[in-house]
Amino acid sequence: MTSDPQIVVIGLGYVGLPLAVALANKFDVVGFDVNAERIAELEAGNDRTGEVSVDILQASSLALTLDTQSIQDRNIYIVTVPTPVDEDNVPDLSPVRAACKTVGSVLGKGAIVVFESTVYPGVTEDICGPALEEVSGLKCGEDFFLGYSPERINPGDTVHTVDKIIKVVAGQTPEIAQKLADMYGAVITAGTFIAANIKTAEAAKVIENAQRDINIAFVNEVAAIFHKLGISAHDVLEAARTKWNFLGFEPGLVGGHCIGVDPYYLAHRAKEVGHNPEVILAGRRINDSMGTFVADAIADKMEAGGLKGPVLMLGLTFKENVPDLRNTKVIDVVAGLKARGLDVDVHDAMADAAEARTFYDIDLISKIEDGKYACIIGAVPHDDYRTMTAGQIVAMTTPGGLIADIKGMWRKMELPAGYLRWQL
Repeated sequence: MTSDPQIVVIGLGYVGLPLAVALANKFDVVGFDVNAERIAELEAGNDRTGEVSVDILQASSLALTLDTQSIQDRNIYIVTVPTPVDEDNVPDLSPVRAACKTVGSVLGKGAIVVFESTVYPGVTEDICGPALEEVSGLKCGEDFFLGYSPERINPGDTVHTVDKIIKVVAGQTPEIAQKLADMYGAVITAGTFIAANIKTAEAAKVIENAQRDINIAFVNEVAAIFHKLGISAHDVLEAARTKWNFLGFEPGLVGGHCIGVDPYYLAHRAKEVGHNPEVILAGRRINDSMGTFVADAIADKMEAGGLKGPVLMLGLTFKENVPDLRNTKVIDVVAGLKARGLDVDVHDAMADAAEARTFYDIDLISKIEDGKYACIIGAVPHDDYRTMTAGQIVAMTTPGGLIADIKGMWRKMELPAGYLRWQL
């Protein structure tokens, strides 16, 4: 790598765009994406993910393209494409393989290819390296080099932005690792950490999310126990947090493109080497079952209260204050309620209606009718919902309706007499 990196960021989603914009503050950067619509909206200064503001995007020197000829013979390629699982929860590396094909077709001698996508240990060197060799005709480790630097972006987080999160880097050689640390370090104010090797960096990333998944699974399991005991899990956690070393995880639906997916990558690799990942998969089973548990608990509460009528679901995205619908588990609650014979309307203050229709065949309602719903479910704590008053919520319900609060955002709210409540 020369002292003047010419960088290409492959994939301009929640991870790639903020990174590309940050790097463009110091270097010559081209952002590449295969989605023409995405390139067009970014050229117009609009980021639908909300990760980069209009002002910052318009002021950035970042070049945008979907033309592979425009990224020919650059010296740094950073791959930030998704790594999902298929319907059987098996890692789907097709986006990574497609990115390797694209990069391999334009790769020149001396270039470094860095992968930021979350994968299991071995993917970068054992799968991506050979894939790049096959397309480029070059020799990995001689003509071009590999690097890995796991993304740590938390969608919707305005505090822990890409420049404020320590960047783990690894390279095929110590020299490559140092060059990557220097490049990232030029824009990452939090600093960099050079991992022992690429497989170590891959493993570090995948266990970060697996650890969170397992901790949330524990809280979800005890929430289910407390539900049977007539105790609020949120009340229990509030008391437990008074101890200095208690970990502050909360119960709920675990979806999204990271925590609900990445543990399956580690589990897949564990099985390949002959280890049964019991704890990891137990956590996944618990968290994947929460949608059905919540739906049944709410439906049971409605039946016990003699409530009949439609249900209003407030929120569909996988987390609060982001428009991201990928792998949302709210859809499991919707499906569970419908399986119990209930009509469900869904409103989301952040989600794109066209995406909701495409991904889940759900037509989001744009206006909420007062006095229509036997049950209001607070599924996602968007600010629009978290700040609702008791009067606003009660106005949407039929007399004596049920207010169901999955995330505990209304737990301190006083409701008029006669209204039912449910929460984890």
